[in-house]
Amino acid sequence: MENWDEIRTAFQVARLGTVSGAAEVLGVHHATVIRHIDALERRLGAKLFQRHARGYTPTESGRDLLAVAQTTEEQFAHLVSRIKGQGETVAGELVVTSIAGLADLLTPVMVSFQEKFPEVRVRFLTDMRVFRLDYGEAHVAIRAGSAPEEPDNVVQPLTRMQAGLYASRSYVERYGRPASEAEFAGHRFVCTDAEVTRAPFHRWLRATVQPDQITYAATEVAALEQAVRQGAGIGFMMSIRAMEDPDLVEILPPRPEWESQLRIVTHVDLHRTRKVQAFLVHLKDAAKEWKSCV
Repeated sequence: MENWDEIRTAFQVARLGTVSGAAEVLGVHHATVIRHIDALERRLGAKLFQRHARGYTPTESGRDLLAVAQTTEEQFAHLVSRIKGQGETVAGELVVTSIAGLADLLTPVMVSFQEKFPEVRVRFLTDMRVFRLDYGEAHVAIRAGSAPEEPDNVVQPLTRMQAGLYASRSYVERYGRPASEAEFAGHRFVCTDAEVTRAPFHRWLRATVQPDQITYAATEVAALEQAVRQGAGIGFMMSIRAMEDPDLVEILPPRPEWESQLRIVTHVDLHRTRKVQAFLVHLKDAAKEWKSCV
C-alpha cells in the first residue's frame, strides 16, 4: 500500500483510457501520470498497459491489478460515507436503500425530510440486491420479507403492507369476475417470474392456480402492476395503490397471510447518529399516514 498513489493512478488510466483523462480526475500533470505508470511497471516487472495512438489498454496483468484497485477504491469510498454519517449534525449525505416498488411511498418522505433539513443530500438506491450496511453502502435500508439476520444490524418494524387481488375493468368485462378462488378456472393471472419469492401473496397464487393460468410474468413490481392495469390478467397489488385507481376491480380483499412486513434496518455504528435518528423519526411518523397499512 506504500505505492497506493501509483496504483490509484493506474486505476484511473484503465477506467478512462487516456493519460490526460486520468490527470484531470486526479488533479495532477500528465507527466506525473506517466511517471507513476512507468514506476509501477518497473516495480512489478510486468507491463500493465498496451500503449497505442488512442490511449492505454490494460494487459491481462493490468486487469488483475486493477480489479483489486477498484475494490480498494470502493472500500475507501464506503469508509468515507460511514465517517461522514457519524457526525452530530443533520447535514451531508443520507443514503437510503429499498426496492423500486416502494419509491412512490418513500420519495415524498425523503423530500419532506429535506424540507426540514435542507443541508441533507439524499441518495435513494433501488436495486434487487441487498446493499451492505456494514460496508457503509447505505445509512438506512427499508426491506420487505423475512427479518435480516446480520448481527451488527438494528432491525425495527415499520408497517405491514396489505395486498389484494385485482383486475382491470376491461379484464372483468371480457372474462368475468370470479367470486372466490373456487371460480378461478378459466381465468388468466399475472405473477412474479421468480418461482422462489419472498412475497407471501405470490407464493399463495402459485400454489392456488395452475401453472398455465399464469399467462403474464415479470420481475419488477411496477411491470406487474402495469400488466394488471392493462388487462393482462388478475394479479396482486398493494392496496394502498389499487384503492386510488377507479379502473381496478377488487377480486379478493386483503388477507392477513398476504401482508408484507416492512422493516427499517440500520447498522449499529450509525444507528444512534443524529442524522439517522432524525430520519427514522420522520419516516415512522409518515408511515402512520399511509392508507391500507397496518
